[in-house]
Amino acid sequence: MSLSRDDAIDTARILTEALPYIQRFIGKTIVVKYGGNAMVDDRLKKSFARDIVLMKLVGMNPVVVHGGGPQIGELLKALNIESEFVDGMRVTDRRTMDVVEMVLGASVNKEIVSMIGNAGGRAIGITGKDGQLIIARQLKVSRRTPEVEATEIIDIGHVGEVEHINVGVIDSLTASDFIPVIAPIGVDRQGQAYNINADLVAGRIAEVMKAEKLMLLTNVAGLQNKSGEVLTGLTTAQVDALIDDGTIYGGMLPKIGCALSAVKGGVHSAHIVDGRVDHAVLLEIFTDQGVGTLITNLEHPVKEP
Repeated sequence: MSLSRDDAIDTARILTEALPYIQRFIGKTIVVKYGGNAMVDDRLKKSFARDIVLMKLVGMNPVVVHGGGPQIGELLKALNIESEFVDGMRVTDRRTMDVVEMVLGASVNKEIVSMIGNAGGRAIGITGKDGQLIIARQLKVSRRTPEVEATEIIDIGHVGEVEHINVGVIDSLTASDFIPVIAPIGVDRQGQAYNINADLVAGRIAEVMKAEKLMLLTNVAGLQNKSGEVLTGLTTAQVDALIDDGTIYGGMLPKIGCALSAVKGGVHSAHIVDGRVDHAVLLEIFTDQGVGTLITNLEHPVKEP
């Protein structure tokens, strides 16, 4: 079906707007944390895969890190394994860890690889255990116990935090023209596997690779002020102030904390992206308006190529 003249003009305008961004980001690493609605809605899954393939085709180096909490929860429920959470983190015993590895390292990871392949790209799926990509250590949660005025250390099982990223594993894949798709499972120096928050893994990978961008897909329009308006073009100092005055709180804190840590650690910019929007990744990278919240260390951040 041929385009009308007006549609053709709109297409040309969009391509013209995207060109300087493409020129700027050729050869740059962009780490994308894939999760939320974009992982479960078929239309959004296809648009995400096409976005990643297009990024690779125009010369960027996308690295995908994915979550899978809902899928893990569904299988645990089917197996009659109860889930318990402490401060938003799933308590992970040996049986639960087996399910986590099965879901993240197998079904979810391979589905994403297949999606990218169907869109014309070349992807390889790995976990943090492959090539000791992610060296982890056990995460212990500290919680204040008012009754005894002491800090309680809670063992939540096979839940970890990143100790070290073996960048050479990712470099070898991108140098071979593959798109790495990474499941956030780490391993300690004794070979014990750990479930790690995907946002944290994406942030650390972006940081150690000195990525151009860290993009965190989520189910909200972006970071909002107390009036519900989406904020963007923020410096790290402004975000710190929003945390201090209570504008940023609750479930958004860990995600924002991850973005802040990455930018302070050398990533050029971090983006909280509305993954419910078709082609959200491309819209945030290649358009002036974007679809989320931009955080950078620049004193006067602007979304210009």
